[in-house]
Amino acid sequence: MSTAISTDINASRGHDAKRRSIVEAAASVFCREGFGGANIDMIAAEAGVSRQTIYNHHGDKESLFTFVLSELTERMNTGIFRVLGTFPENPVDLQAELTAFAVRMFENCVCNRDGKFLRKLIQSEGDRYPELFATWLRDGPARTTSGLAARFARLALQGLLDITDPDVAARQFMALVRADLEPGLTVGMNACGAEVEKSAANGVKAFLRIYGKRHPPSTS
Repeated sequence: MSTAISTDINASRGHDAKRRSIVEAAASVFCREGFGGANIDMIAAEAGVSRQTIYNHHGDKESLFTFVLSELTERMNTGIFRVLGTFPENPVDLQAELTAFAVRMFENCVCNRDGKFLRKLIQSEGDRYPELFATWLRDGPARTTSGLAARFARLALQGLLDITDPDVAARQFMALVRADLEPGLTVGMNACGAEVEKSAANGVKAFLRIYGKRHPPSTS
């Protein structure tokens, strides 16, 4: 590898590391202080960069906030679609496999650091920036719903579920499997393994009562 190429790669890695550091620091400060209480100096100190570096990359505080929300949403989407790739396409035990899938969604997406940051920002700043969070709804949850709906539609075609509107079914699935956790998540509590598994199991049971395929009773 030539010296020039090596230098370019190292510079790119350094740029990416600095960008991640700024996003992590900004998300942490915005969550802790709120948009009004946060300032560029706090974020620069937490990121270990100069305030001028942040101004050069992102401009003012509002532009940085917009960037952080977009970056967290994109990172969440990457994780969610990775987990969607493990959806039970040809299940042997539908209830058990949907429950395990719901647990993976929570542990790898909802309950991770990015998920916590996003919830906090939405709860604290949603009224201030409704247009930003409308974009988040479109680029985040709406994409998740669409991907999940397509998978439920395939299960319905296999005769495993009785679904007429996959989008509604997908939204209801996500609501049901997190229902037991919602009060704690709303006030910033961390969900642990046993709580996540219990909520997922209860939600999947309720979902299958609604959408599970009914078999006529035997006449023999």
